[in-house]
Amino acid sequence: MVQKGPRPLVLCGPSGSGKSTLLKRLLKEFPDKFGFSVSHTTRAPRPGEKNGVHYHFTNVEDMTASIARGEFIESAVFNGNMYGTSKQSVDDVRCTGCICVLDIDVEGVKQVKGTDFNPLLVFVMPPSLEELERRLRARNTEHEESLSGRLEIARKEIIYGQEPGNFHIIILNDNLDKAYAELREFVFKNVEEKERDPKDQKAEEK
Repeated sequence: MVQKGPRPLVLCGPSGSGKSTLLKRLLKEFPDKFGFSVSHTTRAPRPGEKNGVHYHFTNVEDMTASIARGEFIESAVFNGNMYGTSKQSVDDVRCTGCICVLDIDVEGVKQVKGTDFNPLLVFVMPPSLEELERRLRARNTEHEESLSGRLEIARKEIIYGQEPGNFHIIILNDNLDKAYAELREFVFKNVEEKERDPKDQKAEEK
């Protein structure tokens, strides 16, 4: 996939780490600067979800065929349903001139790292597994078996997230305001450095 427009931003972290909250805050503060890439899924819409807004809802047959044609940047199966990011969804954001933001899991990150997508990679870390479990229980949307599964996945994601070189930055979300300030500073520093004239950067280094 040929790079077009601003460098994309990928947020990754265990369910309950707070990455979605950080992402919503970024999009709300800078609606003209960032655009969210809408993922595809084969699961059924939940109450209140709209096609093309929350997800592009599709079926296994169509999504499998699209993946085989190379139309997806990344895809994965979670809880028996397929999820993925299509090249078209990313291009739709890039065409607006906005920085494309993706919220994907570790498996998606591994796939993206093998392409020329070249995003800024951010891993959002929960304060602890105990706090992560507390947050997931507070949602009251998980039964014990599902909760145990999410925590096991979280352990593996945290191990991968902490390995040197897998992400450009690890943000510990033990305080939302602090974590958001760190995310904001990192993103704009990297975007500004990319957009500045290389001649100006060299002149400053002398």
